[in-house]
Amino acid sequence: MKVISKQRNSRMCIICGMDNPLGVKAPFYNMEDKSVMTVFSFRKEHQSYPLRTHGGMITAMLDELGMRAVWVRDESILGVTMDISVRFRKPVPYDEKLIGKGQITFENSMFVKSLATISNEKGEVLAEADIKYIKRKVDQIATGMDEHSEMCYLINDDIKEINLDSK
Repeated sequence: MKVISKQRNSRMCIICGMDNPLGVKAPFYNMEDKSVMTVFSFRKEHQSYPLRTHGGMITAMLDELGMRAVWVRDESILGVTMDISVRFRKPVPYDEKLIGKGQITFENSMFVKSLATISNEKGEVLAEADIKYIKRKVDQIATGMDEHSEMCYLINDDIKEINLDSK
């Protein structure tokens, strides 16, 4: 699927923060079907049991994908997670290429619902989540936060397509 544009990364977010030494540093791409996608790997620092990623890190990535799906249409919209229902289908490995996808399933003036998935390179869904957010302005989420200084990295790369072989 064709990449339309790239989203910004933050400084310290555990998922997208470029200055966080323990972060995933995941890039996010706006896709032609109005979804958001990422190609990333968890690291051994993100493990629960040996060779498996901690469920909290998996959930954090799904949550990030769900909200970033909103940013495909409008980067000025922020939200706070109200509800997240995660289904862990198969172990999520670390140190392996993974593909995340988020898409909006419902949106109105106050709320957004998203579906987010993490798949392996074969297209097998390893984890997925249905997520509900309440829309909020920046000053309602974090006092003193300047979203422009926090979401400050736009790192260009040569990714033009992300293909997910679904089975």
